[in-house]
Amino acid sequence: MKSLLRTLFALVLGWLAAGIVRKYKPKIVMVTGSVGKTSTKDAVAAALSTGYYVRRSEKSFNSEFGVPLTIIGVGSPWASPAAWLRVFGEAFAVRFFPTHYPNLLVLEVGADRPGDLAKIMKIALPDAVVVTKLPEVPVHVEAYPTPAAVREEEFYPAYALDEGMPLIMNAEDEYAIAMSARLTARTFTFGVGEQADVRITHPKVFVEGGRVSGMQAILKVSDEESPLTVYDTVGQPALYAPAAAVATAVALGLSVEDALEGLKAFAPPPGRARILSGKDGAVLIDDSYNSSPTATVEALASLNLVAGEQNLRRIAILGDMLELGRYSHEEHERIGTLAARQTDLLVTVGIRARGIAAAALEAGMSETSIQQFSTSEEAATALTELIGKGDAVLIKGSQSIRTERITEALLSAPEDQELLVRQSLQWKSR
Repeated sequence: MKSLLRTLFALVLGWLAAGIVRKYKPKIVMVTGSVGKTSTKDAVAAALSTGYYVRRSEKSFNSEFGVPLTIIGVGSPWASPAAWLRVFGEAFAVRFFPTHYPNLLVLEVGADRPGDLAKIMKIALPDAVVVTKLPEVPVHVEAYPTPAAVREEEFYPAYALDEGMPLIMNAEDEYAIAMSARLTARTFTFGVGEQADVRITHPKVFVEGGRVSGMQAILKVSDEESPLTVYDTVGQPALYAPAAAVATAVALGLSVEDALEGLKAFAPPPGRARILSGKDGAVLIDDSYNSSPTATVEALASLNLVAGEQNLRRIAILGDMLELGRYSHEEHERIGTLAARQTDLLVTVGIRARGIAAAALEAGMSETSIQQFSTSEEAATALTELIGKGDAVLIKGSQSIRTERITEALLSAPEDQELLVRQSLQWKSR
């Protein structure tokens, strides 16, 4: 019965949302890829805000429910019947009565299983597509026959682009670049390589008042160079989102200057490499939103960047990486081998993450430098006594491992809890 209701609600929501798109005809920018979608979506919306009346997906609303909710302009009703009535009431009002509707939508789109993006594309088609990254072993691969099938699904929105429409990609993403060769879209790239249309140069950690406060770089577009500062987040991936946003803005006719002006309002979303103050002076890198092999490799690099800047002890708290299917064992082992070289103290959380610990031990890390816990609650209790001044602490794990609970326990200021991911009453009660 619940499955039938879910299907029915999705169909009605989709029908209403598609009607709204047909009625108001907003320009649509779709953001897809395996990692970095939410940060990129938020940055794109900020960059375009100087030239358009923009609405963006809230949080990570990227499913057959999330996309219609964004188009309608309402939040998630969760399981509340009254809230669902309000959603449908608002949808009918927007669909059948005039309103001041945005002229540009930035929609994050995602897939958990085959066919998810095809459902979304029946609701709305893109005028521009941003592909963040298509890694070798993507998250959700357990639901697909091969990693290539996941990449094909995530690239799917690009196939809807007519000739000359903008396709924005990471210049170092060999999979996206190869797949784009089939298309007649106009391609724009961002990245650190010389071939990127929007090139990130001179990236560095930004320190203010003795505290790591963000990242800085120079963006080069043609012969124009512009300084970029991103606050409250660290790592090279933190620079990719604004670079992609500038590339999107340029593709849609805005100037680099206007895009950077809009980006002043950009703030990294919770749980994405956010820099927070930890107990007794520790530096926390809260990357607890989700996890995958590619994202964990990048997170460990970010940890080393921060630790190297201020000569700190490197502590990595790594939870299970889920939905990897038959690739799970080898990918957890690969991360463990890497962690042995890039951390001073390794903490694992969850059954699968034991493979990280075992591989780190095999790679030469001492047993006294590895701690293992079954749950985030256990880890949080133990770790509050272990960290302090002189420590850089990375917290990362898949969503259901709930590693944000560890971050919460390690915060120096309880009021910073509002900066964490999954803090709604619905999530806190789970």
